[in-house]
Amino acid sequence: MIFKETIVSDEELRTLLGTPSKNVENKTINHLDHHCCDFISKSPIIFVSTADANGYCDTSPRGDAPGFVHIIDHQHFVIPERPGNKRMDSLRNILANPHIGLIFIIPGLEETLRINGKACVIRDTEILNKMAVNGKPPLLGIGVQVEECYIHCAKAFKRSKLWHAETWLTKDELPSPSHILAAHINLPEITEESILASLQESYTKRLY
Repeated sequence: MIFKETIVSDEELRTLLGTPSKNVENKTINHLDHHCCDFISKSPIIFVSTADANGYCDTSPRGDAPGFVHIIDHQHFVIPERPGNKRMDSLRNILANPHIGLIFIIPGLEETLRINGKACVIRDTEILNKMAVNGKPPLLGIGVQVEECYIHCAKAFKRSKLWHAETWLTKDELPSPSHILAAHINLPEITEESILASLQESYTKRLY
């Protein structure tokens, strides 16, 4: 470990950073009220955090048209599992450890909705059919039982200026995913061009 000065107790944290206000202490609810349901219905992307039985963590985005998360009742909702790269990191983690953390994002809004709870991998046809796109229902879904819901403040988005287009890099300045993938895969038959073609084929033909 290269770090020489680390915090090792809650007491040290509190001494250094203080305690939350009453507003912060009281903002967490344990169910989806109409405000949370409205927020979820307008969110086209969420970030899903899971961990396996040994505590190894993973965070993965899930995105679709606003309202793609299906709310069942005030304690339960389902995230459709669309076609991916078949690593299934989130799903395999949930099988080993049901705890899940979620951040719901609405473009242009700097506050986010955070939900924590317990998850399972479902194959309930009646539910999954309601989330069909282009006539294709998902084969599986992530069922979530809500334990905590709360609004997260906008400071990270304000500091990053994420929604300010004038701060965005130009296309020429952006990293090249196909170049990075080819370098990481590091096989003689895999080139940047073949990766780019594969990505484009996946994005145009296998979204659902």
